[in-house]
Amino acid sequence: MVVTVNGKNIEVTDALREYAEKKVSKIAKFFEKSPRGAQVTLSTERSKHIVEITIQVDGLLLRGEEKTNDMYASIDGAMENIERQVRKYKTKINRKFREENKVVATLSPSPQEEDSEPQIKRTKRFAMKPMSAEEAVMQMDLLDHDFYVFTNGETDQVNVVYKRKDGHYGLIEPEY
Repeated sequence: MVVTVNGKNIEVTDALREYAEKKVSKIAKFFEKSPRGAQVTLSTERSKHIVEITIQVDGLLLRGEEKTNDMYASIDGAMENIERQVRKYKTKINRKFREENKVVATLSPSPQEEDSEPQIKRTKRFAMKPMSAEEAVMQMDLLDHDFYVFTNGETDQVNVVYKRKDGHYGLIEPEY
């Protein structure tokens, strides 16, 4: 597995790089197929050490983020988040891999920084493979997002699933 370690506002030392690579490579034990690649972003903001880890496994994206006062603890925390997601959804994930591999990969947009005028700060592109609404909800939960855009396999249209304030989910379908 290819692990890419990048730094924002911080110089990535060899020790940090090796530690991150070692921790991230342990995720392979959860899957029959080895993950394609992983992206580790280390950054500092004020006195917080922030680690964002994104791992691509056969069309599925796993994402973990942690903020602590220690970079090594942040790496550990982000990996614990990912491992918890994998354990929680292991059965569903394995079933989906066995069925025609219909899971979509996506990246979450970063939170908007407060400016006087809202601006588009980041654009993400991702493959949209057809899936059911249930699969989209699972992917949304794996990424810990409030909404998820996907191509509905039944209607072949772009749909959105989202978390409602009452704890349930909603589905938005276009009407032409």
